[in-house]
Amino acid sequence: MTDPGGITNLDKKDPFADVGEEQEDTAQKEDIHIRIQQRNGRKTLTTIQGISQSYDLKRIIRVVKKQFHCNGTVIMHSEYGEVLQLQGDQRKNIKQFLTSIGLATPEQIKVHGF
Repeated sequence: MTDPGGITNLDKKDPFADVGEEQEDTAQKEDIHIRIQQRNGRKTLTTIQGISQSYDLKRIIRVVKKQFHCNGTVIMHSEYGEVLQLQGDQRKNIKQFLTSIGLATPEQIKVHGF
């Protein structure tokens, strides 16, 4: 019963395990800006800009999508570089998430909008 039918992806893995070991060397030095954009009607987008390139943004967005039950993507912006984009108003959630995983301090996170 140690191998349930040959499925080996049932192990619990921390997606930020390798980031936590290197956190002292690659700590976030810049501010992270969280903005909200109005789409149409009541629809909104939350954008997160300024996360260091040393972090894997695709892994971060994957965990955020599962935790907040929303859709999201990483887009390439001509001025800001790689920007995380989430559906809905996720400003409070993403601020709490970034501080809880130790990616940034609350003083480094700037929330904009409304």
